This record gives sequence, C-alpha cells and structure tokens, in this order.
Amino acid sequence: MQMNDFLRKLEQCLREPLPGHEAHRLMMPKESSNARFDDSRLKTARPSSVLILFYEKKGELYLPLTQRQEYDGIHSGQVSFPGGKWEKEDKDLVATAKRETFEEIGVNGADVNVIGQLSEMFIPPSNTKIMPIVGYTAKPSIFVIDPYEVKELMEVPLAHLLDDVNIKTKDITVRGNYKLRAPYFDVDGKVVWGATAMMLSELVSIINRIE
Repeated sequence: MQMNDFLRKLEQCLREPLPGHEAHRLMMPKESSNARFDDSRLKTARPSSVLILFYEKKGELYLPLTQRQEYDGIHSGQVSFPGGKWEKEDKDLVATAKRETFEEIGVNGADVNVIGQLSEMFIPPSNTKIMPIVGYTAKPSIFVIDPYEVKELMEVPLAHLLDDVNIKTKDITVRGNYKLRAPYFDVDGKVVWGATAMMLSELVSIINRIE
C-alpha cells in the first residue's frame, strides 16, 4: 500500500470509535492497577502529549522512538515517543507534541501534518494524562537529538511493530526493587513496554482494521 493511501485510510479510522482500553490491556503489565483506566482521574491529571510520527524511508513506513537518558525519575531510561508536558505557551496539545518533538529530535513542527489522535491515557505514577497525536512528515528527516534528554534515537519500521513475533514478555524491575511481568515490543533488542507499548497496541489494532 502506498504511503498516501495508507495515511488516508488511517485518518479515516482515527475518526471512528477507538479501541482504547481494550487495546491498552493487551500490553499492560499484569501487576498494573486498573486505576489507569479510571477516566475520572483524567480531570485532575497533568496534561501532556506525544507525537507518533510516520515518515517514509527506503520505500517503507517508519516511526521514531527515543530512549530517555538515565535520571532520578519514574521513566528513566525508558523507550518512548517524543513528547512531554503541556506548557502555558502551547496553544494546545498538538503544539506541545510538535514543540517537544523539535526539542528532542529536531523535526520542525511546520513539517508535521496531523491526521488524528489515539485514546488519551492516564499514567498513575506521575499523575499525567497523555494525548498521543498521530501525524506524518513528507520531508526526509535529518534527526538532531538533544543529548540531555535523548540517549538514543530508534528508527523503527512499521512492519516490525505489526509482526507478532516481536511481542514478548519478561520480568522488569522498576524503581529499584519492584518487579513486573510485562509484555513488550522487542525492537532490535530494546524493550518497549509500559505506556508506550500500550499506545502502540492501540495503533496496531487500528492499522489491522486497514490491513
């Protein structure tokens, strides 16, 4: 399927009812609390957004993921989409996603075409709600990472994420000593789990409707 045809069909699917929690649960750690599905907590959670950015490379569709630097925080070292917290100067959460993406990996927001969004997700440990924005860029990107925030940029073929062989499960230790049994996407040996994996699960579910 050509990129333009795919994006047009994906945009249509994003206007329809989204799989939301049903898809999220498929990649949720077994020990996680159902508190993340308490939509009433979205009202008081801190708003943030991420950008799920499609681009074409060597005739394939790709998505960029970033591995965070190590720091004293809940999400230290994790793999995620570029994004972050809403700031007062941001017009809306689309502006937040574009700003953060430019700051983290150097993609100009003016080159990003937004086609929709996934389901908003509540993150209990940080009392944050994340809006995943879906877009694409037609311009070949020369990524420029911010080494303060980003340890590594991962260019991931969409086909890799759609292949069930790359969905695995393992024990993960968080916050020093708390163990989880978590499903994850294996991306060239990198463990993509937690909220990012749950967002990817919803994205894959929607794309499978197209396929």
